[in-house]
Amino acid sequence: MTPRKHTSSHLPSRRAFLAGGLSAGAGLAGASALGSASAAPPAPPPETSKITLTINGVARTTDVDTRASLLDVLRERIGLTGTKKGCNQGACGACTVLVDGRRSLSCLTIATRYEGREITTIEGLADGDQLHPVQRAFVEHDGFQCGFCTSGQIVSAVGLLAENPAVPDAEIPELMSGNLCRCAAYPNITAAIRDARGQV
Repeated sequence: MTPRKHTSSHLPSRRAFLAGGLSAGAGLAGASALGSASAAPPAPPPETSKITLTINGVARTTDVDTRASLLDVLRERIGLTGTKKGCNQGACGACTVLVDGRRSLSCLTIATRYEGREITTIEGLADGDQLHPVQRAFVEHDGFQCGFCTSGQIVSAVGLLAENPAVPDAEIPELMSGNLCRCAAYPNITAAIRDARGQV
């Protein structure tokens, strides 16, 4: 018995088959996108608030997102970019500022909580052209390399010496351990703090 030959007249061409599959896939994707778009309501606009912050002895009033961190307000609303955004998780110390003289990680704090508090950033340490003793010591001891972490290191060192003006040499690295230096300039940073001790 002779096997029956299949003819291609009843089968779609390869091109038609692929085109049909693509059209069906696009239709399903479109339906899925429409369904998800209609299911999710638009996000409400952020709630804002007018706040007045005392920064480096100057009262600054601005409108802020009530969820904004002190770091973002300092950099994006006030224009004080010396305070750096490093990890944005409170792990590197690049964002350190002083709040009422105490060290604080500005990336972890909500700005609206700091009305009526005294905030000091790296820009507020020098007296005109006269560097703060810690800033001067960092220059003299080359306590920085790439410089990204330097503002946080200096502000943290100022806070440390305010907390303990006679801090022992051996305790300086531990008390500065919240400030990371990816260039590993730690010996120079410690030397700068040791040199500034007693001058603050």
